[in-house]
Amino acid sequence: MGKLDGKVAVVTGASKGIGAGIAKALAGAGAKVVVNYATSQAGADAVVAAIVKAGGHAVAVGADVSTEKGAQALIDHAVKSFGRLDIVVNNSGVYEFAPLETITAEHFHKHFNVNVLGVLLTTQAAAKHLGEGASIINISSGVTRLAPANSAVYSGTKGALDVITSVLAKELGPKKVRVNAINPGMVETEGTISAGFIGSDFEKALIAQAPLGRTGKTDDIADIAVFLASNDSRWMTGEQLLATGGIR
Repeated sequence: MGKLDGKVAVVTGASKGIGAGIAKALAGAGAKVVVNYATSQAGADAVVAAIVKAGGHAVAVGADVSTEKGAQALIDHAVKSFGRLDIVVNNSGVYEFAPLETITAEHFHKHFNVNVLGVLLTTQAAAKHLGEGASIINISSGVTRLAPANSAVYSGTKGALDVITSVLAKELGPKKVRVNAINPGMVETEGTISAGFIGSDFEKALIAQAPLGRTGKTDDIADIAVFLASNDSRWMTGEQLLATGGIR
């Protein structure tokens, strides 16, 4: 028996990286998983194939959650596919660091539309299907504590997400729906590799500050997501769980 048997989960932005790791971990704990993607169907299909090969249940659904139509379609597909909804992981996100002098309106809206509006629209669409014991997990970031230079827009989106987590915990608490955030530090993913963070001086500086002395892995975050999705965290809502290897 898995701790998430009988549950249905939606994970946005799950075609790679942290989202893919979370989708696989939720499925491994017994949940049926909707693997959302915006552009990489091949990646999402690979995640679904891995889940099915391991004996789990999953479907891939393409949808742009930064639009009302996309967010609603994603949730509708989840309920149609599996008959219910219990877990929502708002993982979709973009990140590009930029110094103040290069910030543009396009850069701002690109980040806030996905990282903030997408969370609100997905949660709004999902809320009507969520009942007692349901769990919403927002993937924020350790940047809200570290505030690194050249990250005003990206860090701003995650700061907003931390506050939104607290607000929605109060709004959905009467329905016994919990809302929590995970704030990862540097995690080795396809994205951080392609962006040049892994192996950079920036990563080395973070590792030097980390009591555990390493960069995170996707499994480090996925296991926390399983905890927050399960009844093990039944008395927790409105929380921000820092997963940074000890960096403060």
